Amino acid sequence: MDERTLFHKIRDREIPAAVVFEDDEVMAFKDIHPKAATHLLFIAKKDRDFVPSIADLTEATAHVPLVLIRKAQKFAKEQGIDGYKLTFHVGKGGGQEVFYLHLHFLSEQKVKES
Repeated sequence: MDERTLFHKIRDREIPAAVVFEDDEVMAFKDIHPKAATHLLFIAKKDRDFVPSIADLTEATAHVPLVLIRKAQKFAKEQGIDGYKLTFHVGKGGGQEVFYLHLHFLSEQKVKES
């Protein structure tokens, strides 16, 4: 890993974020520039699963997008959210701003506050 990104620092709790889901593999937090009532970013937590972008996937990291999707699915079910959109931005031309593979979760249904 050449350079730590903003998401590395959020993952490592060096800077604050509104974390709404976390387990051993994945962390999800609120996007600071939301495009929907609920706009979350899901990231893999383990260094071995770090990949800058979908374009950089290898055989060793090919599982990461599926893990993020499955965790988003679990989160939606737990929250009672039945309509949502999942997207990956790929490269600067695709709108990717932070080069740490992340899944956008967008819904017009709000997250239950705990």
